[in-house]
Parts: sequence; structure tokens; C-alpha cells
Amino acid sequence: MHKKAKAKEEASQMFLKIANAYEILKDEEQRNDYDYMLDNPDEYYAHYYRYYRTRVAPKVDVRLVIAVTITVISVVQYYGAWSNYNSALNYLCKDQKYRIRATEIAKSEGLISASRKRKGKSKEEIKEEEEATIRKIIEEKMDIRGGYSKPKATDVLWVQLVLLPYHIVLYIAWWLRWVWRFNIKREEYGEEEKLHIIRKFMGLSQAQFDAQEEHEIEEYLERELWIKQNFTEWKQQKEEEMKSKLAESARYKMYRRYMKKGGAGQISFGPD
Repeated sequence: MHKKAKAKEEASQMFLKIANAYEILKDEEQRNDYDYMLDNPDEYYAHYYRYYRTRVAPKVDVRLVIAVTITVISVVQYYGAWSNYNSALNYLCKDQKYRIRATEIAKSEGLISASRKRKGKSKEEIKEEEEATIRKIIEEKMDIRGGYSKPKATDVLWVQLVLLPYHIVLYIAWWLRWVWRFNIKREEYGEEEKLHIIRKFMGLSQAQFDAQEEHEIEEYLERELWIKQNFTEWKQQKEEEMKSKLAESARYKMYRRYMKKGGAGQISFGPD
């Protein structure tokens, strides 16, 4: 019985060795690692790394992980942009100023009848149609810019990555043209170039700059803010105006009195 048990144990160990050898030989990467170990027996740490990399590391292509991650980000980004756009549109539809203007346009174009009586339609259905018409007019007429603008396919991360080489080439060409025209030939700036310099001085993105009102853009051009000195003076003036407004604010006065008395860290030695 003892010999049989010993033979059975040896057979079991032999089976494990054969199975392990089969696992190594059937996988090309493990087979190469094994050959490398035989050729370089002194590289202990490298052998450990290769072994655990094969055994523990997930069998997933890194490129697939990156692609899935970018796809998820793109989907979230796209639907988030649509959510912002719809929020802005809903706000405009509820604002009386825009509703009245949209209603006037709809009536002038015959999209909404002055009389609410329509054959075969209830008051609720007529109201829903009018709301849809007003929303459509506001969507078409209103220029929603900035972070709440209507999403475009080119805003999605996947598309931006695909178009990245193209945009890099465009930027290099634009930069070379800028240097040639304005640094070498000393041409005068056009309106587009002036606004570009002003935007850079302000540290705004293109979307943030486009979200500003037309009268603000006109003021920038009138004040010639593309000139550094003019921009610095204008910025100081705006900061002074902001300080004056804050000084006139009742809440800000209360805050200053509070801080003058010691603020949140005030220590009193008087009786409670």
C-alpha cells in the first residue's frame, strides 16, 4: 500500500510537470521567456518579472483599453454637451422676453394662429404645438454660444484625436504665415488678428471669447486692446471699477467690518 501511494504521488507530480511544460510550450510568449531564462540564468529579477507578468497581468490588449476609454469619454462628453444645450434652450423658452419675441415671429410667419380654435384638436394639443413652434424659433434665432452652444461632431474627443494631425499642420501653417506677415513684412493687423491678440491677452479660449456680447467686442477694438499698454490700462481700469462696485455693496461692507473686527479667527479676552 505504501508503494502504491508513493507511486501515485510521483505520478501526480509528473502530471503537474507535464501540464506546466505544456502550458509553457503552447504559448509563444512563455516559450520565449523560458528560452531566455535558459540562455541567461543569472538574471534572476528579470525572470521573476517575466514570470509574474505572464501569470498575473491581464490578457487584455492595452490598445483596446485605450480605445474603450476614449469611446466612453466621447459618449459622456457628447451627451453632456447636449444636456447643457437643452438646459440653455429651456431657460430661453421660459424667459418672457424671448417667448414674446418668438411668439411675434411665429404669428408674423403664420406659424401660430391668433385664434386658438382648430378643428379636431384639443386645447392641450394646440398648446403643445405652439410650445414646439416657439422652441424651434428660439433655437433657430438665438445665438447660444460658449459652453452651452449646440454640440458638433468635431467637439467629440474621438474626432478631435483623429483630426489632431490635421490641426497641427494648420497651426504650423498659420504660425508661419503670422511670422511672415507681421514679424518680417511688418503688415498691419486685420480685425481677426486684433481679436486674436486680445483674446490671448485675456487668457480666454475661443469659445469663451465668442460668448461675449457684440458691444464688448466693439469696445475692445475701439480701445485698441491689441496693444499691450492699452490692454494693461484697460485691465487696471476694470479692476478699479470692480473694487468700487464691491465697496458700494452692502454685503461687502458687512464683510469688511467683520474682517476688520478679526473675522472667523478673532480671539476675545472679555467676559462672555
